[in-house]
Amino acid sequence: METTISDIFFDLDHTLWDFEKNSAMAFETILKKHGIPVDIAHFVALYVPINSKYWKLYQDDQVTQEQLRYGRLKDVFDSIGYEISDDVIHLLAEEYIHYLPQYNHLFEGTIELLDYLKPKYKLHIITNGFNQIQFNKLKNSNIDHYFETVTNSENAGFKKPNPQIFHYALEISNSKRETSVMIGDNIEADIEGALNVGIDAIMFNEHNIEVAENIKQVNTLLALKNYL
Repeated sequence: METTISDIFFDLDHTLWDFEKNSAMAFETILKKHGIPVDIAHFVALYVPINSKYWKLYQDDQVTQEQLRYGRLKDVFDSIGYEISDDVIHLLAEEYIHYLPQYNHLFEGTIELLDYLKPKYKLHIITNGFNQIQFNKLKNSNIDHYFETVTNSENAGFKKPNPQIFHYALEISNSKRETSVMIGDNIEADIEGALNVGIDAIMFNEHNIEVAENIKQVNTLLALKNYL
């Protein structure tokens, strides 16, 4: 990095915490528990893009937290033609939130990277996830002790890429945008959101999607050592 960096802000889901793998395990648990005879692999494959769609709507304040949790499951069941009552969908939505943080697969290199960065920088989290759930993910995966502050959309009152959530994170961490960097997987929420407020950014581009040439990016977490 050209500027001396003092603070690093990480996104959590899809960046450090392997959301897709943990989500699949949570669904396997609750669908089997309730005897719902669907192909779990097919269910999860449909859920991934539908969940992304609803998170984008939530990010843009077009759906509420409750609508996100219900709608993403309803759409999957509709997609596979499985008839299920609203009451059961609401129950599954609650149980999914309960079980999800209990599975704690991290992306390869997460611990090694955090061990490398911790002595050199102050580390923080900025996430659009919900407060208690994100806290449980950090705690149960035993990485909470690496981070000095955790900013989420509930305590900040804004969601990435809204500039206010980044301003809030800088304020509570007593950091300066000029000496901070944001690392995340979402080009709009994490990367453009940070750059728009003057925070440098590096994209964790695991799937090697095409992005503008001026965007710093890595395909593995440990490749961040080349920048930091």
